Amino acid sequence: MFKKINNEELKDEERMIIPVYARHGLTSPIPKYEMPQGEMLPRSAYNLVHDELMLDGNSRFNLATFVTTWMEPEARQIMNETFDKNMIDKDEYPQTAEVEKRCVNILANLWNAPHDISSIGCSTIGSSEATMLGAMALKWKWREKMRAKKKAADRPNLVMGMNVQVCWEKFCRYWDVEPRFVYCEKDRFIIDPEEAANMCDENTIGVVAIMGSTFDGRYEPVQKISEALDRLEKEKGWDIPIHVDAASGGFIAPFLQKDLMWDFRLPRVKSINASGHKYGLVYPGVGWVVWRDEKDLPEDLKFYVDYLGGKMATFAINFSRPGAQICAQYYNFLRLGKEGYTKVQQACQDVAMYLSKNIFKMGPFRLISDGSDIPVFAWTLKEEEKFSLYDLSDKLRERGWLVPAYRMPKNREDLIVQRIVVKNGFSHDMADMLLNDIRRSLEYFASQPHWNKKETGSHFRH
Repeated sequence: MFKKINNEELKDEERMIIPVYARHGLTSPIPKYEMPQGEMLPRSAYNLVHDELMLDGNSRFNLATFVTTWMEPEARQIMNETFDKNMIDKDEYPQTAEVEKRCVNILANLWNAPHDISSIGCSTIGSSEATMLGAMALKWKWREKMRAKKKAADRPNLVMGMNVQVCWEKFCRYWDVEPRFVYCEKDRFIIDPEEAANMCDENTIGVVAIMGSTFDGRYEPVQKISEALDRLEKEKGWDIPIHVDAASGGFIAPFLQKDLMWDFRLPRVKSINASGHKYGLVYPGVGWVVWRDEKDLPEDLKFYVDYLGGKMATFAINFSRPGAQICAQYYNFLRLGKEGYTKVQQACQDVAMYLSKNIFKMGPFRLISDGSDIPVFAWTLKEEEKFSLYDLSDKLRERGWLVPAYRMPKNREDLIVQRIVVKNGFSHDMADMLLNDIRRSLEYFASQPHWNKKETGSHFRH
């Protein structure tokens, strides 16, 4: 039995049904660059944003990015449950802070930090912040040393390969440090240990070694750099530390190249950074930095603040930071363990080497690297062709693939290459799909006798 409703007693919004497919927010113009005057239903706002983002590329087909594009549903659930947690608020979220501490310890052990000294580290928004922290510590320690010797401390320099990520150039500019670059030579696109040592002097705050160059995926020879600096110290008395930028390789080498000497087993390596959101297998953005010894992090870089009822030490550049990615990182450590990470990274490397071998077999291409360090490889054209790699990149984009074409760094800017990053979730089946599309592209170029090849492009985001 239902009682008759007096329509006159109802408010306007109670008297009307808003049609699902003809809502105001979906039928009237909405300003793009200023805030709308009125509000709209949540679903209307969702549909507007969702539909615009459909124009983005498929992240799983993005072979340019190192960033993780797939996680398990359980990891997504952990992140959904922790999106509201601010990592800086350790007093209110003590267990999330405990999870961060556990992750730092796991990484310190993974990177062979000595057990007889106290290592220290923290999470960051990504490797860019982590490298800044590592480099700041190098500068501060160098300055302490110079002042103790009563020497000038106003002209620091940092030695690195020309293949470094742009964050290192940013550090030098932001913190007034002279960058000294080891340039590419012929088919060497990474740092040369002896040349790096020759660039050092008493004002060198450190040498940067890259475990997984973004240009071709190669490891830099950290052990040989260390040995060259050992010889330099014997000759000149300059004790120059190493920071290892292991943005990608920090989560590859411990599982695929266990005997490779690159980490804290080398006493000259004072700090290491890695990206949890790259081969750490977490959605962006989380990075990590660990110092070999707590003494390697100057006290001047630690700040003690009272925040929401608790006193704490902080040495990250950012203040508020997401807790969700840290919880997701810990999920991966528990879920996969050493055995699982080895399987995942080996599967990525297998696909990378399968792709590089078959791309080489196609004929026009020469490999720069094959994916045997991190699962990243690059290739160039063997000789002059009627098409360019920029053309091939554009053609593949028509099929949804994002495969960057770009010039190599200064001193080898004559060389144009393409690069593929193989990540978790990129299967052999998808690799075969890509190979078929490359072959289809080559057939298309062969069928165009008057093709005007493209000489420049802007696909690469270094």
